[in-house]
Amino acid sequence: MLRNLELCRWPGRVIPVNPKGGTIRGIPVAVSLRDVQPPADLVVIVVRPDNVLAVIEEAATTGHSNLLVLPGGFSEAGEVGAERDRQLRALAKQHNMLIGGPNCAGLISLLDPEWPFAATFFRDMPRGGGVALLSQSGAIVEEMISASHEMRLPLGAVVSIGNAMQLDMASYLEALGNDPACKAVLLYAESFGQGERFLEVARGVSARKPIIALVGGRSAEGRSAAFRHTGSAARESADVDAFCLSCGILRVGSLRELKLAAKAFAFFPSGLGHRVLILSNSGGPGVLATDRCVAEGLELIDLPEDAVERLMEALPPEAAVANPMDLLADARADRFVAALEILRHSPIPQLDAILLIHVVPFMVDAGPVVAALAGLAGKFPIPLFHCMMGTLTDREPWLDELERAGVPVFGDSEEMCMAASMLARHRKLLGRTA
Repeated sequence: MLRNLELCRWPGRVIPVNPKGGTIRGIPVAVSLRDVQPPADLVVIVVRPDNVLAVIEEAATTGHSNLLVLPGGFSEAGEVGAERDRQLRALAKQHNMLIGGPNCAGLISLLDPEWPFAATFFRDMPRGGGVALLSQSGAIVEEMISASHEMRLPLGAVVSIGNAMQLDMASYLEALGNDPACKAVLLYAESFGQGERFLEVARGVSARKPIIALVGGRSAEGRSAAFRHTGSAARESADVDAFCLSCGILRVGSLRELKLAAKAFAFFPSGLGHRVLILSNSGGPGVLATDRCVAEGLELIDLPEDAVERLMEALPPEAAVANPMDLLADARADRFVAALEILRHSPIPQLDAILLIHVVPFMVDAGPVVAALAGLAGKFPIPLFHCMMGTLTDREPWLDELERAGVPVFGDSEEMCMAASMLARHRKLLGRTA
């Protein structure tokens, strides 16, 4: 816990409390909450489950009213845990205390750069950005933090909700909905707690920013596993679909899709239409992208005749001037720019996005291509997506340059199409047709 507060560069005061006293990581230790005055803004409890109630009682008598309880051993842990849960609830009510958890892995928020915070035992900080994740599974949070680095997902806040004795998913969702630094909210849920309360909050938030949910328990076996995991009674999958629809939530079917949503909605939180053009320098990935677009409900539009004529004049005769468009493997910056400039100056009213595929062959320096695409991005009236494949010798600088220019970059052409499809489905969900 202390290491993570240091790692995130939390600027506030941190006071370790342990009856043995001394120092931890060079920080003086208070032997009791009685020695922590004035009362802390937050007390994070990381003692054994059978000692939690004693700490809560000490907090109550010493003016500490906001607590985050990480250990399990409560409502999810049989009769002994259920009794401990009843006592915890009674103490919270008696002393007007606000309690997060129990049975959670904590939370991280890097949304406010001046007050980064990490009360958690997760191994690492997320990459940072405007996307938040609320999860009823700590393991899902851990995986999303890892993916934020591997897939360059702009994940800036994560919350492991745990048993949600007082602070449930709706509570955190409402807070993130009111945070202007949060651009999109991801959910991993097995149940939605108080349905009417969640519905009210979700409708309000989804009117301002996208909510994307992965809901466990699609199968009867999965619902049984969810009950054993959190004690929640998961709904039938069709009921969940209807509930998400009424909330304005886009439901996705896999963790892979949830990861892709993190990138897609960070760049284009308003979504986009479903009509796309694939522009590639390689036939195979273009074919796969075409199949995926069709499977995901995207429409590959036909190019107008005047644009086709201009493209045929500018490109080699072997190039495929169609949708998908193949610029050929040896395409350099001049060929990419020529094609994109023609498309930019040939208004195609029904076109909603261009999906670029750039396979980097050994005989072409990708740097100038990346620079050219980044320079053009801000001039386009519609979104550009980019998939960069092959051996990328300068991967991080290239991807940084493109994403700074507002172009999300993917390592797989099919995943790029899936991301575009989610954006189109979300716009349709909210009735904002192009």
